[in-house]
Amino acid sequence: MSQLYRKALRKRKQRIARRLRPRQWPNQPQPMFSATNIHYEMSEKCRAMSYGGIGAIHTMVRKLGLVEQLDDGLQLLKRHLPYHESDHVLNIGYNVMLGGKRLEDIELRRQDEVFLDGLGAQRIPDPTTSGDFTRRFQQQDIVELMERINATRQKVWVQQPRGFLEQAFVDVDGTIAPTLGECKGGMALSYKGIWGYAPLVISLANTREVLYLVNRPANVVSHDSCVPWMDRAIVLTRSRAAQICRRGDTDFSLTAQFDRWAADGVDFLFGMDAHPKLWLPSKHCPRRPGSHWSGCPVMRLRPSPGANARGSRKASCARRAI
Repeated sequence: MSQLYRKALRKRKQRIARRLRPRQWPNQPQPMFSATNIHYEMSEKCRAMSYGGIGAIHTMVRKLGLVEQLDDGLQLLKRHLPYHESDHVLNIGYNVMLGGKRLEDIELRRQDEVFLDGLGAQRIPDPTTSGDFTRRFQQQDIVELMERINATRQKVWVQQPRGFLEQAFVDVDGTIAPTLGECKGGMALSYKGIWGYAPLVISLANTREVLYLVNRPANVVSHDSCVPWMDRAIVLTRSRAAQICRRGDTDFSLTAQFDRWAADGVDFLFGMDAHPKLWLPSKHCPRRPGSHWSGCPVMRLRPSPGANARGSRKASCARRAI
């Protein structure tokens, strides 16, 4: 950014700070909104839009090679008349970034000449065409889309300063996504009485990035089919992270997987149900000076007899169940 731009922005912030500084106001005889002589002018040369940051986002997308990743990985269109797969994916993604709630909101950007010129696009897909594109996806295509985005994500991680992801925290959770539709495929009634879906969300807590998003009916349990996706997230982050820790609530305390995860050198931090065999009264728990823990059973996991040396060292550390 030019130094002149930085100076102008700094001055604007200073002026706003002066106008909004706390002060003792006397009783005002007139309302604060007092403008009366307002005129509108239209310039033939200067044009503007309210979402100017989309240019910086698209520049980043191009430099990271996400466009090529999408076009090479997604083979959903036999012919490109005139749009490519990347055009459709970015069009839907940009619609969400700019506040769109539905595919119909794409039409607002499609009718904006400044927006089209800002992206160097003669036209963008209309909502109907975008809806037809989404119906072309099969399960393997959605997985490929996420993997292509994650491949690009790793290029961003490589450019981070030294020490980035010294310890990666991979969070897993389920949520309820209500829908207003009545005949949408796969929707179900959740335990809260809400019609919709229960997507599985696996994210990198360090940067708040969603690594994998798996849609499921709303009537499934939170940990349904989560193990393969948790393992995918570990493989993805292992290329950059020196240490990895999985985190989740009580639904993800899958004891059948603990030995395998420990032998693989992965730490985990899960909630545990207050089972009588695990729960201890606070008077039996040692309290460290200055600690706020009133009762904190710590479960130590030992590697299975077949674990390798690396797994044995990792598994000997305490795995805390909170």
